[in-house]
Amino acid sequence: MAEINLSGTKYRFGNTYRKDAWWAYPLFVFLALSLFVVYVTWAAWQGKNYWYGPYLSPLYSPELFGPSPHRWIGPQPTWWPSMIRFSPALFVLWAPGLFRLTCYYYRGAYYKAFWADPPSCTVSEPRKKYWGENSFPLIIQNIHRYFLYVALFFILFLSYDVWKALWFTDTSGNKSFGIGIGTLVLAVNVVLLSGYTFGCHSLRHLVGGFIDRLSGSPVRRRAYICVSCLNRRHMLWAWMSLFWVMFSDVYIRLCAIGVWSDWRIL
Repeated sequence: MAEINLSGTKYRFGNTYRKDAWWAYPLFVFLALSLFVVYVTWAAWQGKNYWYGPYLSPLYSPELFGPSPHRWIGPQPTWWPSMIRFSPALFVLWAPGLFRLTCYYYRGAYYKAFWADPPSCTVSEPRKKYWGENSFPLIIQNIHRYFLYVALFFILFLSYDVWKALWFTDTSGNKSFGIGIGTLVLAVNVVLLSGYTFGCHSLRHLVGGFIDRLSGSPVRRRAYICVSCLNRRHMLWAWMSLFWVMFSDVYIRLCAIGVWSDWRIL
C-alpha cells in the first residue's frame, strides 16, 4: 500500500494531496441548504398565500390555527403575542425541521459544508481537536430517533392533504372529484418524504437492527430489507424531498397570488 509522509508539513486549513475538486460537493451543500433555509424561513413568516382551493402547502400542514379552510382548530388564537407576527407554520415547522437537522446524513453533510469538520476526506480542517458528539451541544443530535415518530405522523397528515386535493368546490359550493397539477405535486411530495422517512437509519434499527438473528423473525426481516432498500439511497431521497417540499410551497403560493393557474387534468 502506498503511504504519504506528512511529517514536517505545516498544519493549515485545506492541506491535502488530493488533485480533484474536493471542495465542489461541500460548496454545493452549503449553497443548497442555505437557499432552502432562507426560502423556508421567509415562507414560514408570511402567514398568507399558503393555500389554494383544496391545496395546502406542506410547510403549513397540519394547519392548527389560521385563516384558511384547512385549519383544524380555529383562527388565530387570542393568546398569541401581538408583538410577534402570526403564522400557522410556526406551530408545525419546528418538528420536521429538527428531524432533518438531526438526520445522520444531513449531519455529515452540513458538518463538512458549514463547519469544515472536515471539509472533505483527507483534507485538513481548521481545528486540531475532535470532540465528536459526546459533549454539549452536539450530544443533542441523539434526539433524532425520537423525532422519527413525529415525522411518521406528518406523513399521515400530508397524505390526508393529498386526499383533500382530490375534491374541488364549484361555483355553487358542491364538491366533485378531480385531479389537478397541484394534486400531483402534493402526491409526489408525500412519495418523496415517505422514501426519505421510511429509509431513516433510526427506523432501520428500530425494525430489526438490534436483533441478533433476523431469520427468526420473518416479518421484521422483510421490514428490515424494505427499509434497507430505501436507506441505500438515503442521500437521494433527502435532497429530492427537501427541494420538492419547497417547490410544493412555491407552486401553491404562485397559484394563490395569480402568477399561474392550476390545470385540471380530470
